[in-house]
Amino acid sequence: MNAHLQESSTVQLAAVDAARPPPHKFGRLMNNPRLRRSQHIHSAVVTGAGLSGVIAAIWLALLVKPVSSMDVSLFLVFFLAIGLGVTVGFHRHFTHRSFQASEPVRATLAILGCMAAQGPVVFWVALHRLHHEFSDRPGDPHSPNLFGTSLWQKTRGLLHAYIGWTVTHEVPNANYYARDLLADRKIMWVNRRYYFWIALGLVLPTAIGGLWTMTWLGAVEGFLWGGLVRMFAVHNIIWWITSLAHVFGTHDFRSKDHSTNNFWMALPTLGESWHNNHHSFPTCANLRFEWWQIDISGMVIKVLERVGLAWNVHAPAPEDLVSGRIQ
Repeated sequence: MNAHLQESSTVQLAAVDAARPPPHKFGRLMNNPRLRRSQHIHSAVVTGAGLSGVIAAIWLALLVKPVSSMDVSLFLVFFLAIGLGVTVGFHRHFTHRSFQASEPVRATLAILGCMAAQGPVVFWVALHRLHHEFSDRPGDPHSPNLFGTSLWQKTRGLLHAYIGWTVTHEVPNANYYARDLLADRKIMWVNRRYYFWIALGLVLPTAIGGLWTMTWLGAVEGFLWGGLVRMFAVHNIIWWITSLAHVFGTHDFRSKDHSTNNFWMALPTLGESWHNNHHSFPTCANLRFEWWQIDISGMVIKVLERVGLAWNVHAPAPEDLVSGRIQ
């Protein structure tokens, strides 16, 4: 982004800040220190579990048994399924309502998203809607751009946006940000069983690994690669976007924040790295605006639409793409 565009963007953000009330007003946040502390403990525990799994998997591969095709298969299958639960389900369907879907599809996406251990669907949606309302402005729970302009301040902002925010953020009021989900009985049934779905996401690869090899070691490998390592990797889908995709990359469309597009993160984030596309057109289901932009999540939504399991799939009007593009 050139200096003129940066200056214009900063002025635009300042104008929006002046007109927008802070998030602690009008019931946007929960004034409940105990709930806030429990959320932070949850984040620390699942982050520690994922990192411990990565360390244990490396130790096992170096000293006990090399990584096998089963390990890779279990990691990829569960990473893809649960990652799509977050990107297609939690993000594009439940948060932004970019498409409608059948009840079985909605329930499946909600369950898979819960298996990621990033919080129940209602909490995840409320937190992400809070982020969009205050993106890169005071009130954004994970902006890397609110700490100053020096090298140290930028580094501190990136660390905060990558992982620091997970143990410091405020708790959004779901009755304010996710009332539509609170009124959905089927989704609330899934939401209340959040910890069961986390456990299921760990038990399934463990059982498959054990049955695949008929050994306890195979079960341990399944638990590590399809469970904890996968959990850490899916968390990074979000952490890379909350941090890197608001600092590095191209700002191709006008938006009221510093969101960017990144080709190199497109595959591992299942298409979420077209983040400037997303922030410019948040209800868009498919973030592929150029032929070379890879959006696996958007492809899945297209397949669901073609087989009749999704409909009212939102897309920006061609004239909006033209007028919104930064020349």
